[in-house]
Amino acid sequence: MKNRQTTTDDYETILNLWDRSVTKTHDFLSLKDKEDIKKEIPMFFPHLDVRLWFAENELIGFSGTHNQHLEMLFLEPAEIGKGYGKQIIQQLIRDFNIRSVDVNKDNENAKMFYLKNDFTIVSEEPTDSSGRHYPILHLELK
Repeated sequence: MKNRQTTTDDYETILNLWDRSVTKTHDFLSLKDKEDIKKEIPMFFPHLDVRLWFAENELIGFSGTHNQHLEMLFLEPAEIGKGYGKQIIQQLIRDFNIRSVDVNKDNENAKMFYLKNDFTIVSEEPTDSSGRHYPILHLELK
């Protein structure tokens, strides 16, 4: 998997990919919360190492990390389940020293993905970081 750091020119591409991915994977989100979150996301980009991920020059997804924490990892819906997520997370662990991630408790597929990739649940919060009523699981690499 190839990756490159994003620039502000990539933000629209990232937000569109995020929207497609969340529509496919986050059916527990209300439409209003989804739209609110989409507006908030660009505020985080300047504080993160945001990378686009490619397989044979085709955009597969993006990640956002801060220090040793994976803040976000989203794939094109058509690419989910093809092993790209595993390749990306393993590369993030190996090359970027990622050691923790938070995941929506209601996102069963994402939770299982991280557990299969050597993370373990260490704690739970009843709300997300913005106080929305979506429980968050905190995971750390074993």
